[in-house]
Amino acid sequence: MIKIEQLSKRFGDTRVLDGIDLNIEQGEIIVVIGPSGTGKSTLLRCLNFLERPDGGRLTLGSLSLDLASASKSSILEVRRRTAFVFQNYALFANKTALENIAEGLIVVNRWPKAKAHAHAREILERIGMADKADAYPASLSGGQQQRVGIGRAMAAQAEVILFDEPTSSLDPEWVDEVLALMKQLARERQTMLVVTHEMAFARDVADRVVFMEGGRIIEQGPPSVLFTSPQDPRTRDFLRKVLPADDALSPG
Repeated sequence: MIKIEQLSKRFGDTRVLDGIDLNIEQGEIIVVIGPSGTGKSTLLRCLNFLERPDGGRLTLGSLSLDLASASKSSILEVRRRTAFVFQNYALFANKTALENIAEGLIVVNRWPKAKAHAHAREILERIGMADKADAYPASLSGGQQQRVGIGRAMAAQAEVILFDEPTSSLDPEWVDEVLALMKQLARERQTMLVVTHEMAFARDVADRVVFMEGGRIIEQGPPSVLFTSPQDPRTRDFLRKVLPADDALSPG
């Protein structure tokens, strides 16, 4: 289980995260939604120490640490147990698809190169890109690049994969193939924490949907409940703006 307690983060005088508490069970798919600029991506970045939190605690299986004072060794251990999928793919331009997937295994996990490359080929097979092993990112479509990014996260065999709006940089024709791969991971019960604007994906895949606004968790629940009968007026206002007209909320 992953337990986040009182996670806080400021940028200058702006409080971006204000006491976030969230538990994630093994195999659970949590989708975080909310207005732009409300701290959703910062939440993920703090959990992977791409941003240093100002306060709070993180429990990740047997590992428990103070987020503001975590040591370098603790941060490395968190990164070994988590994987991050970026909005903009974040692939190495000078490395092939296979090398991009294998790189973290070699550098972070200290795997021998041959073992890492063999595992990367298995991942490429799983994501339907075995024929692109030797292709460089510049020759791949946006959807293919993001699938390689997800494959890199899969290769890490992480306890949780953090997805930061993984379809936001894609042209519309590539969105479905990336969402299909994420749905495949969901069926395999890979623990995932996903920030997205794809409401249909949240409805179909999430075990729980978390609505954030102003750096706080306002409301959370199963999609069947949150999307039809949200309790907080801020959640209702947001969903009225983003849901299709035929997905009317319950009166109230």
